[in-house]
Amino acid sequence: MSSTVEAVVSLVGGAKRIVVFTGAGISAESGIPTFRDPLTGIWARQDPEKLETANAFREDAALVWGWYLWRRAQVAQAVPNAAHQAIAQLTWTRDVTVITQNIDDLHERAGAVDVIHLHGSLEQPKCFACHRTPTAFSFEEPIASEDMRIEPPRCPRCRGKLRPGVVWFGEELPAVAWKKAVLATKNCDVLLSIGTSGVVFPAAEIPTMALRAGAYVVHINPVQVVQPSCRELCLVGRATEIVPALVFLMRPSTGAQVERPVP
Repeated sequence: MSSTVEAVVSLVGGAKRIVVFTGAGISAESGIPTFRDPLTGIWARQDPEKLETANAFREDAALVWGWYLWRRAQVAQAVPNAAHQAIAQLTWTRDVTVITQNIDDLHERAGAVDVIHLHGSLEQPKCFACHRTPTAFSFEEPIASEDMRIEPPRCPRCRGKLRPGVVWFGEELPAVAWKKAVLATKNCDVLLSIGTSGVVFPAAEIPTMALRAGAYVVHINPVQVVQPSCRELCLVGRATEIVPALVFLMRPSTGAQVERPVP
């Protein structure tokens, strides 16, 4: 076992409060394309950045709704991978908060509870007009239709068009989710940053926020992550291999409780 792995096992094993911060990379290992992957099939000629805006919905709501139904169908066909499952296992026995930038439900399907979705969820549409979230809404079976345009359903309150309950370009993060994420981050001892690119703001501020509060940050990524702080470590490799191994090595709990450096 390398010295870096040993250090991470000791840190995480001894931490009182842990934050797991995940990005597109963890879901990519379940077959869900990242935002930078080229689109395929009927959507190959579309630009995601032009579909992920309020203006796009105003101009062609059926096109945007069809795009999200296609994405939801992709998620429905995916299954939680070994990293999702290991994180869920960690939440069952430790004080762990899961914060994700992903709009899929793979963490929940793996068994994690109270997951904070910074960018919303494909499972929770809301009204484009009155902004309410329907209390009794259920999607029909996910479809991967060759018809790109599908008219969105209507809001049961105001009859406005329902839109995906995700954060589009130019929109602010959900206030409640962001507040909960900041509170958990500022109070954690160790933050595991898994499969994140670090370029989508303000979510990308989470690891820096943890460092400023005195926590240790462990990056788990397929490529080396720059570590400007002495309290940052990096494990290079696939999340589906590294995360389960860490959780396994922490049974039983190893190391003493983390001592937070004095600012």
